[in-house]
Amino acid sequence: MTILTTHAGSLPRPKSLTELYARRANGETIDEAQLATEGEAATRWVVERQRESGVDIPSDGEQVREAFFLYVQRRMSGFGGRWSRTQGRELDNYPEFAEARRRGMAQLTAVSNFEPPMAIGPIKYGDPAANQAELTGFRAALDASAGAFTGAFMTAPSPGIVAAAMKNHYYDDDDAYMDALATALRVEYEAAIEHGFTLQIDAPDLALERHISYADRPIKDFVAFVERVIGKINQALVNVPRDRVRLHVCWGNYESPHDQDVALREILPTLLTANVGAIMLPFANPRHQHEIKVFKDITLAPDQSLIVGVIDTCTNFVEHPEVVADRLERAADAVGDPGRIHAGTDCGFDTSAGMGRLTSDVVWAKLRALREGADIANARLF
Repeated sequence: MTILTTHAGSLPRPKSLTELYARRANGETIDEAQLATEGEAATRWVVERQRESGVDIPSDGEQVREAFFLYVQRRMSGFGGRWSRTQGRELDNYPEFAEARRRGMAQLTAVSNFEPPMAIGPIKYGDPAANQAELTGFRAALDASAGAFTGAFMTAPSPGIVAAAMKNHYYDDDDAYMDALATALRVEYEAAIEHGFTLQIDAPDLALERHISYADRPIKDFVAFVERVIGKINQALVNVPRDRVRLHVCWGNYESPHDQDVALREILPTLLTANVGAIMLPFANPRHQHEIKVFKDITLAPDQSLIVGVIDTCTNFVEHPEVVADRLERAADAVGDPGRIHAGTDCGFDTSAGMGRLTSDVVWAKLRALREGADIANARLF
């Protein structure tokens, strides 16, 4: 038994691929055949880089998607227009930082998720071929790699983050909207399993939306939102084995003060009601690393494991392997069993094409440190 290494899904995209996504997002007409060809090549490249870095459970790096949830507008009907997504009150106390952040983002060649489309018609999953192509492309890249991976995973967004970010402008209420999204996303959830992958549901909404959509509302209202989303996720997973699913939750993959983030203790009991075999949480960043201790009081279900974020995806500091090992040892102590933890990253490295703060050489160095740190922890814990 060992602590396996993995990450949260998105990985750096080649510059030319990022530029294609950014141009398309800005309304330019691009060569879709070229985009597909470059996406396939990037998938092969990113799988090989993961092998070289020592990752046990890789992903396709989301190379054929422009962003971790925005891509659904191209596979589902019903989306159109744009709206400006609120940033909540998180930056109200830091106007200098907010302005510096705005200027920095304006200089990026990237796909922005701050002005996403809206739901303006019935949501239906209309393009399973694109999903199938992504899955088969990932499988081909794995087969071509000489790496002895332990497994592999495919990401898909939660209905909650799509509903929160891609505003409802069609359904009578948000509950009906989330029902439609859960039904549509079920196509991808089940397809990932059918192709032999573990499914990772990306649900930053289950923590992030507290300081965005629910910033001025009581905590009980936000917890009720988390309960509703978990209910929709469980509804969509009706045909998916629990042990083949992991749920990734975070407070937003960006550098900022984060001092309006909801405490893990407030939401963890509800998160653990998700019908999943593993929970993935960030514990490497300075705001939340202390919260690993919460698992001493609020325990995983007997059949659940914890994927511990031990690599910060918002800083170019490359973690020392001993730091990684120390974080894993603390997690093992909190959970009570080193056999029930895996080593991961706090979030993805490029969740929206071009928005990642880290260069690819730093990313691979961080994943190598993850491998080395897990090896140290394994030697100590087993």
